[in-house]
Amino acid sequence: MASANLGAELECSVCLNIYTDPVNLRCSHNFCRVCIDRVLDTQEGSGGYSCPECREKFPDRPALQRNITLRNIVENFMSAQPDQEESGVFCNHCVDYPVPAVKSCLHCEVSLCDKHLRVHKKSPEHVLCDPTLSMESRKCSIHKEILKYYCTEDDICICVSCTLAGEHRGHQVEMLDEASEKKKETLRNVLQNLLIKREEMGERVQSLQEHRRKVEEKASGDTERVTVLFRDLRRRLEDLEKRVLREISGRAEGISISIRDLEIKKEELSRKMRHIEELCNMTDPLTVLQESDTGDLCDTEDGDNEDRERHEELLHDGGGLDVDGISHTLHTLSDIITEGNVSFYIQRAADLLLDVNTANNKLHISDDRKTVSRSDRKQNYPETRERFLRYSQVLSSRSFSSGRHYWEVDVGGPDWWIVGMCYPRIERAGKRSLIGKNKKSWCLWRKENYYGVRHDSKEILLPSNISSNRVRIDLDYEVERISFYDLCDPIRHLHTFTTTFTEPLHAVIGVWRGCIKICGGNRE
Repeated sequence: MASANLGAELECSVCLNIYTDPVNLRCSHNFCRVCIDRVLDTQEGSGGYSCPECREKFPDRPALQRNITLRNIVENFMSAQPDQEESGVFCNHCVDYPVPAVKSCLHCEVSLCDKHLRVHKKSPEHVLCDPTLSMESRKCSIHKEILKYYCTEDDICICVSCTLAGEHRGHQVEMLDEASEKKKETLRNVLQNLLIKREEMGERVQSLQEHRRKVEEKASGDTERVTVLFRDLRRRLEDLEKRVLREISGRAEGISISIRDLEIKKEELSRKMRHIEELCNMTDPLTVLQESDTGDLCDTEDGDNEDRERHEELLHDGGGLDVDGISHTLHTLSDIITEGNVSFYIQRAADLLLDVNTANNKLHISDDRKTVSRSDRKQNYPETRERFLRYSQVLSSRSFSSGRHYWEVDVGGPDWWIVGMCYPRIERAGKRSLIGKNKKSWCLWRKENYYGVRHDSKEILLPSNISSNRVRIDLDYEVERISFYDLCDPIRHLHTFTTTFTEPLHAVIGVWRGCIKICGGNRE
């Protein structure tokens, strides 16, 4: 175990073998001299040099310092290896006690120690190799002869008989040593390329780590700012809620105060009435005439006009706030929040194209299938079951059955058009094939200076005109919602249909004057 750990410490990080002529850089990392020379050669002309281990940069090619101490350690380690491998192959001629073999003879099929190797025959047929127990694997499975050649056409090791009379006769062959050196050279080149790629990946890792650090720093600041903004927004909403609730409860409380004031004044009037009745019942004229507060008793108009006005104001007050106005304001805020988060989950339908097979014969579809225009001449489209026959309408080729998507259309030219969505089973002929005149379609329309939305023949006129030349259609299939927006600055929400989707949806366009173009549009 200790030997294995030491061997791992003595491996060059470039070739992954035990150091050969070890040298080190100024950063103290060690490499084989040949290996580090190759690495530095590949870095020439790149504006600097770097250590393949720690990536430390050097402006000039670093000098290589020979590590004598490490070389001695490697030599001692290597010299000790034969004694540490006694569990391997042993000499077949040493019968008294096991002696590790240093070579195996493939011809004799024996393994030899150093002593028996010196007296072993040196004739050419006696092929020596590193000690091995599987000598059969080094012989031809067909001719049982030693594998001496390499067939470059079939990429296989072969024997002499294979080259002379076997299936490899006439093939290009090489000696094993020669073929092995060529393969090693190829592997060295591969290793060198892998080394370069590893360096590039290391640089990418460092670059991404630096970028991550910057992103984390920016995220920390952004988090703090966003937290403060939302904290302030929550505080403002809470204050608004308290003021509104206080105003709601204060209205009833104000009426209660007015009732209490009127009750007091009513009681005062009752007191005056009793006193006047007492004076009227007196028989002594002197007492009646000498009454000092009769002027106050006769002044019944004091505050009457103010009380009447206050009474009328309270009676004609609806008894509540403009809840519809508050609701509209909060829904507008909700739309703003939704628009602010659109880029996180909405997908632009960049590949939305028009389906010519559905186009009415009075519509001309552009070659890129993104522009549709009304033509005075029939287009002589072939008859199809999907084609609109009565109205100048066309569907998209793509349908949507999940997710959230949006697309934009340029409506700046014509003053009579329809854009929207429909089911594929919409009628193609008759009055109910018009988009929005049935339960299978939803649309935004313009006719001259009027704008509106329509579904199932129910129309809603928009209070104001579309101020830009672009309209956006937003589909949220899971939420079951179709929305229309005027792409002015800022974006203005026009209308939202909320329903229950039962089929995939197609985009639909109708043109009666001019042309409409599907635009790419960036994410908002």
